Amino acid sequence: MSRREEYEMKTEKLLQPIAEAGGVSIYDIEYVKEGSDYYLRAYIDKPEGVNIQDCENVSRRLSDALDREDFIPEAYILEVSSPGLGRALKKDKHLQTAIGQDVEIKLFKPVDKCRDFSGVLESFDAEQVTIRNGDTPMTLKRADIAVIRLAIDF
Repeated sequence: MSRREEYEMKTEKLLQPIAEAGGVSIYDIEYVKEGSDYYLRAYIDKPEGVNIQDCENVSRRLSDALDREDFIPEAYILEVSSPGLGRALKKDKHLQTAIGQDVEIKLFKPVDKCRDFSGVLESFDAEQVTIRNGDTPMTLKRADIAVIRLAIDF
């Protein structure tokens, strides 16, 4: 297990009771380095959407818990937010909840001279993702996918 995965796992364990008490669910946790700064990001959600007060309450309680546990030796910036409307679907649980919804997929390298695809998410497994655009189903290898996001329809 990498250091990043360890930090994310420990943070999720700390966040679980805080999220439950706050009436929100954990969408994702990520620990990343951007430039010279480290970020610990917690994405929270609830059916009606999270608001700034939800984020503030969770952030304060999570910050206190992280200070008590003190398992991340580097200085980092804690961010608590909603995953947003065009949220990335990183995990199987994210994909499962998005079955039947419009998604946008970007590939690492082109397939048939195209890197961007969109359609309704029909199915997925460990190896592939299937979307349907109109009457045409398309199956893409998960290893080729850079990002899958919920499509934003304005």
